Amino acid sequence: MSDVLTNGALSAEDWLKLKSGSDIRGDAMAHDGVQPLLSDEVAERVGSAFAGWLAAHMGRDVASLKVAVGHDSRLTGVSLSAGIVRGLTRAGVMALDCGLCSTPAMFMTTISPETACDGAVMVTASHHPWYRNGFKLISREGGLSGADISQILEDARTLKLPVSRVCACDFLSIYSGQLTDIVKKRLDTASDKPFSGLHVVVDAGNGAGGFYEAWLRSLGADTSGSQYLDPDGRFPNHIPHPEDETAMAAVCRAVREAGADLGVIFDTDCDRAAIVDEKGNEINRNRLIALISAVLLKEESGQVIVTDSVTSSGLAKFIARKGGVHYRFKRGYRNVISEAQRLNGEGIACPLAIETSGHAALRENYFLDDGMYLVTRLICEAVKMKAQGLTLGSLIQDLEEPVESAELRMNILDGDFRAAGERIISALTAHAEEDPAWHLAPDNREGVRVSFDLNGGHDNGWMLLRLSVHDPVMPLNVESDVPGGVKIMLSELRAFLKDEKALDLTPLERAVDG
Repeated sequence: MSDVLTNGALSAEDWLKLKSGSDIRGDAMAHDGVQPLLSDEVAERVGSAFAGWLAAHMGRDVASLKVAVGHDSRLTGVSLSAGIVRGLTRAGVMALDCGLCSTPAMFMTTISPETACDGAVMVTASHHPWYRNGFKLISREGGLSGADISQILEDARTLKLPVSRVCACDFLSIYSGQLTDIVKKRLDTASDKPFSGLHVVVDAGNGAGGFYEAWLRSLGADTSGSQYLDPDGRFPNHIPHPEDETAMAAVCRAVREAGADLGVIFDTDCDRAAIVDEKGNEINRNRLIALISAVLLKEESGQVIVTDSVTSSGLAKFIARKGGVHYRFKRGYRNVISEAQRLNGEGIACPLAIETSGHAALRENYFLDDGMYLVTRLICEAVKMKAQGLTLGSLIQDLEEPVESAELRMNILDGDFRAAGERIISALTAHAEEDPAWHLAPDNREGVRVSFDLNGGHDNGWMLLRLSVHDPVMPLNVESDVPGGVKIMLSELRAFLKDEKALDLTPLERAVDG
């Protein structure tokens, strides 16, 4: 191989397409006549550029750095991670090749004394289709920002690089041992079987999380009924995605059939998760946020819980009743984590940053985006509650949930979609400030969140229109505490947007007229 990396045969426009918020993602396999953008050579260039960024970020010589690399079960994971390793080592970095791994474990390679890495790269596209893949770039402070990703993509150009060193590392064994230490500390036990008597079904969706079942079993849990544990990048059974209806139906069914105490499901790289109660009811989105909030606030009241913007009004009331403060922020897991870190830096106690998607980062766990840590924390709570004859679900039995809810996605038709979306948001905000029937939310930190007085009630319905983090789309979330309220609010919005040419109103019109 030449000492000079080529430009990967990508145009400048193609390189821009690889940026996905605070990650790098793109098609890695041909499909439906579409040729991939994400090649092994692109991976090599990204690895080299990340090495340079990390050296500058840490004020260190690049040859002194050590970076861990892992991948999930996707078909292109091995080859792309090998490309990242080549790029890192050609830049002079010591690369630790962790093979099949999870995103939380890759974060922990920068924390664990056994590895003491300066950074890490996880090759994953999370819940996206089998033909896509990507890179999550990690420093000791956590995931990188969108600006950092833009800089690295910009720097990923022709480079002359020396050869360096690569070592194999079974880090999942180290990570599993760390989880064991956490469990024993949380349950205040020296027992080698602290989960004895607990029945947990694991659904790994053929992603990277199948090892969790064996780990639970090693600690005494009954894991019979667990499914889809073997890595398979084609995801033949269901997409590994805690918000996907098919995936959640599969794990709920497995819990009921096994008669388990609870079930857990992960996305492909295990930075997101959801659980299922003993009756086979899913606990994700607002219910999952409520559950972990109840656990944390029981330990220390008065704390702030940072969530994304689409959480329900019932959740805000629930957190307040538990003695906490609900703080809505922007969508995007890096956004909520950074805001929680900022609040803690100002002396405001904030133990949790969590998205409705299942991304959860706890202060006690270095604010790492770790669905597996979240699930382990909740399983420890389940052990304690079962000893009292209670279940995890009892912690959220008073959570008020909407009577109706809907989520619509309206495509932006204008070429400059971001400017068009911001113009629509600005106009809608001005209308909400002028119309006495529209109540602009006081914690409006993304898009426009408006509440309504429906059928003689007060603030018993809300809608949020925002600009997608990544796509030329305006998502719309609507919830109502009374029957028929969603259609009332959607009708109000359609009346306001009826002359808007930059937005495809078809989903809105169908929802109102259907």
